Amino acid sequence: MTTAIDGAALLNEVEAFHRRFNVFPTEAAYVAVTLWDAHAHLIECFETTPRIAFLSPEPGSGKSRALEIVELLTPRPVTTVSASANALYRLVDSAAGLPTVLFDEVDTIFGPKAGTDEALRGFLNAGYRRTAGALRCVGEGSNQNAQIFNSYCAVAMAGLGSLPDTVLSRSVIIRMRKRAPNEKAEPYRQRKHESQGHALRDRLAKWADTIHDQVAGAWPEMPEGVTDRPADVWEPLLAVADAAGGHWPARSRAACLELISAVHDNDEASLGVRLLTDLRDKVFCGEDRMPTAAILECLLHMDDAPWGDLDDKPINSRTLARMLSQYVTPANKPIKPRGIRTPSGFPKGYYAEDLNDAWIRYCPPPPGESATSATSATPQVSKGESVADTATGIRHTPTETATQPTLAV
Repeated sequence: MTTAIDGAALLNEVEAFHRRFNVFPTEAAYVAVTLWDAHAHLIECFETTPRIAFLSPEPGSGKSRALEIVELLTPRPVTTVSASANALYRLVDSAAGLPTVLFDEVDTIFGPKAGTDEALRGFLNAGYRRTAGALRCVGEGSNQNAQIFNSYCAVAMAGLGSLPDTVLSRSVIIRMRKRAPNEKAEPYRQRKHESQGHALRDRLAKWADTIHDQVAGAWPEMPEGVTDRPADVWEPLLAVADAAGGHWPARSRAACLELISAVHDNDEASLGVRLLTDLRDKVFCGEDRMPTAAILECLLHMDDAPWGDLDDKPINSRTLARMLSQYVTPANKPIKPRGIRTPSGFPKGYYAEDLNDAWIRYCPPPPGESATSATSATPQVSKGESVADTATGIRHTPTETATQPTLAV
């Protein structure tokens, strides 16, 4: 009779193994990495496989060591610092089974000095979902045939800085940092510790076989507010935690919320979303219309904002119009400046009613408001006197991050 494997106890051992050699920034990181290791043995059960990325601003933060430990615990690991997309497609599509691809020094591929590798980015993005693949021509000379190559496999990455937005959104992000003097880790020696890691890996594989059907049919309950892409990323990890039982279901959901929140806190929104949010919260602030000149003066007086240095020059009316035209009005037409009648003339400007739909769809909830009340919190069109008609300019209360100038129109 086969003895049942205690999944919760096994995951505890995997986490303890990481803690010997890795100093992660939070408890949530240990939970996520442990679940990710286990999910790599079960990815054929899932529709998606989240990438996991160990990122830091400086070298010597333990990223490569994290990959080394992940390598010991995952099936068929392949570590690389440089690979072509075509080679990876063929690796994944081989008969040996799905690999676990470990990219070290990924900043040399996607970093600011590396240019862009669209083919490799395509591999990482497509391989996140089971149904995606790459269409390639294979053969010699004129004898070419189209063939679809599978790209679905588990991928872990380590690098300096950040990653392309499309890769980040498909990843669990662990932001590594240098160890403090009081943070200790056991020195890792491959000859000594590899066998210990492989023993854990083999036990994870056996446990995965016993829960395969359970996990394949699971629809784990997501924490409140986790939807869309973040839900896709975390669903496999939560399914593993639920199968393990014990304290893992609760810890996994707490880690999910913490790490998703950290991504939002640390990653800057797209410049367009930043512009929309600043217009709503620091420029319009309930006004129904604003002249372009007044908007630009407000934007350029904001501390810690990018508007004074866009491609080495401050934002101007042309740039403002170009950025806003990417979004549409409630009537589904590009947002454009319109004439505003004032006592001193008829300048061009923007109306809150044109921006309102974009504010609702793209901006985070206003400060102090929950996500569920975002719609009601979106600035409404003012029924009173327009700011353009006042002699003293903006009438709303200045914020801490923007010095509101006196505006002449």
